[in-house]
Amino acid sequence: MIQTTFRSLAVGLAATIMSAGAHADTNLQFALDWKFEGPSAPYFLAIDNGHFSAAGLEVEISPGKGSLDAIPKVATGAFPVGFADINSLIKFLDQNPGAPVTAVMMVYDKPPFAVVGRKSLGISGPGDLEGSVLGAPPPDGAWAQFPSFAKANNIDVGKIKVEPVGFPTREPMLAEGKVDSITGFSFSSYLNLVRLGVPESDISTILMADYGLKLYGNAVIVNTDYAAANGDTVKAFLGAVAAGWKDAIANPTAAAEALVKRNPAADAALEERRLELAIEANVLTDYVKSNGMGGIDKARFAAALEQMSETYDYKAAPNAALYFTDAYLPAGGFKVN
Repeated sequence: MIQTTFRSLAVGLAATIMSAGAHADTNLQFALDWKFEGPSAPYFLAIDNGHFSAAGLEVEISPGKGSLDAIPKVATGAFPVGFADINSLIKFLDQNPGAPVTAVMMVYDKPPFAVVGRKSLGISGPGDLEGSVLGAPPPDGAWAQFPSFAKANNIDVGKIKVEPVGFPTREPMLAEGKVDSITGFSFSSYLNLVRLGVPESDISTILMADYGLKLYGNAVIVNTDYAAANGDTVKAFLGAVAAGWKDAIANPTAAAEALVKRNPAADAALEERRLELAIEANVLTDYVKSNGMGGIDKARFAAALEQMSETYDYKAAPNAALYFTDAYLPAGGFKVN
């Protein structure tokens, strides 16, 4: 169905790109992969602190419904830039060869894919999952990586009862003890459970990247046709994004305030904490502190592509150059610490 949608919109892509290119110096639409929560606050802070305007850009940020929602938006040209899981992007490009989309700036150097459980239900580490009930939304990015995580930890998936759950019911089911653990993004599931009244001392967060998962996480993605015609705009956009993250790292409270302006129903303190968890575990890693934000380690990326082959059958030989380019990044990445 994605292929059909892609083909049906391809005819209008050129017109969309020309229209976007004509206004790229002032207007840019940015598609997020998820709703307005703490980890999206740096982009709003970049607006409020004037980083986008200083770059000559007026950026409109739209919420999403997952990476599989954001990627086609950018691939079809509906949005010039977006934010999505690079592993989902790799699969999309394998299934839609030639689609004009690639990653240009790594944000989650360590992916937030996690299994989140309750100690009172017997889940403290990977070895406790066999014989338990795991709640997993079928479209969930963390669930998609679970087989690689299980293989790296010698977990027999056949000994786990997997309960398909919806995104809205995932954390409530764990809070009610209807499942023993769930898959999800570490910072989101953890704090959703806290908000539901689960004691923090009872929550166990098993970050897959700490247990053998070599994959990267979410990145800024771009329509390659748009980027080819508007390279300076893309560079300016990424610079402003990095400045927003740098400001958010220095002042998470201000970032949360910027978010709440766009999502008044959000709990500012909760979203600030969610942002801090993402910064600590996923964004400001040792690699980023040493090498700057935005780039990737080529050897690690090659290993990640190989690890994906354990659970995904590539239609064509994987080609790292199709999935990520540093052409729009400054040498040495963006210094954010």
